[in-house]
Amino acid sequence: MALHRHKPKIIGITGSAGKSSTKEAVFSVLSSKYSVRKSEKSYNSELGLSLAVLGLKTAWRNPFGWAKNVIFGLRAVFGGDFSKILILEMGVDRPKDLDRLLKIARPEIGIITAIGEIPVHVEFFSGSEEIAREKSKLIKILSASGFAVLNYDDAAVWDMKKDTRARVLSFGFGEGADVRAAHEKISLDGTTFKMQHVGSTVPIKLEYVFGKQHIYAALAAAAVGIIHGMHLIEIAQSLNTYKPPPGRLNLIKGIKNSFILDDSYNASPLATRAALDALTELEGRRKIVVFGDMLELGKFTVVAHKAVGEQVAKFADYFLTVGPRSRFAAEEAIARGMDKDKIASFSTSREAGSYLKNLIKEGDLILIKGSQAMRMERVVEENMANPEEAECLLARQDKYWRRLP
Repeated sequence: MALHRHKPKIIGITGSAGKSSTKEAVFSVLSSKYSVRKSEKSYNSELGLSLAVLGLKTAWRNPFGWAKNVIFGLRAVFGGDFSKILILEMGVDRPKDLDRLLKIARPEIGIITAIGEIPVHVEFFSGSEEIAREKSKLIKILSASGFAVLNYDDAAVWDMKKDTRARVLSFGFGEGADVRAAHEKISLDGTTFKMQHVGSTVPIKLEYVFGKQHIYAALAAAAVGIIHGMHLIEIAQSLNTYKPPPGRLNLIKGIKNSFILDDSYNASPLATRAALDALTELEGRRKIVVFGDMLELGKFTVVAHKAVGEQVAKFADYFLTVGPRSRFAAEEAIARGMDKDKIASFSTSREAGSYLKNLIKEGDLILIKGSQAMRMERVVEENMANPEEAECLLARQDKYWRRLP
């Protein structure tokens, strides 16, 4: 009803990784010129999408909170203050999930971030091809006047261009991308790169933002800005305000003057590889990887975790794992030549957090990553220099999550 009454332009974002970061980057770009609202947190299910449309937050199990949501929802429907552009995440866990979401909101612009060889939430699909078909529905429903913004570097995503009537704008590092990144560099100050479009180039600095996945988010956002008539310089300036959501490779001060790369929100094979790549590029420090299970991978579970162990063994000084699946990663790291005395495995994130506290030395750089259910943010909280800042810096800090064992 709200969408029918107010008729905002809708930007839909889906993919196996990078949805929330892309949403934040698109918001940074468009909010500099337009009236824009984005999904709160990662509201990308049927209920979450409806809440995002109305600008509401979940009340979890609080009946009074839901009663308030009904009242405020009616105000949103019949009031006059409704954003002109909505930026909405659309998540896919099972077949036909996207069908249900597209019945709620039909985008004019569809962004597909990445699929990867082993996507997240693959457990209920036959493989990456079926997931790609499900996610491609986002751009199949676009009209000829719409835009499909596609990752040029992801073969499964770029192949979707044949499935849409909309105009296509691509982003990536490949030379054929419409919006392209080059000369990227990652340091403890953040990430820098050159952004190119139709012969023009501008420098971009993402301060205290780390990793190529955030460059992809910035490129997708730039493509949306271009669709809305913005110049590259305007886009570059607006990206100065881009900050990833909590738990997406944020730099946090650790105990003993250490540095924590907090990527604890969730984990897929694609996102984990990107996080490890970012850690690899940061030079001159002792590197510790704390890795929790990646869930919902089905038949790909063993091979995906072994791939993490193989990558970690190439550069990490210490490797801590949490959960039964991540033991495959630990075993593979040993098989690849990593000293078994530098590897420790734990059942819970709290155990790993306590162990890490004794392991850390001044100047260490620690990457913490794992799927949502592994609660890896607890490892961060145990070892951050200022735990009183946890509520504003870490993922899953509301009362519902804090009460869980």
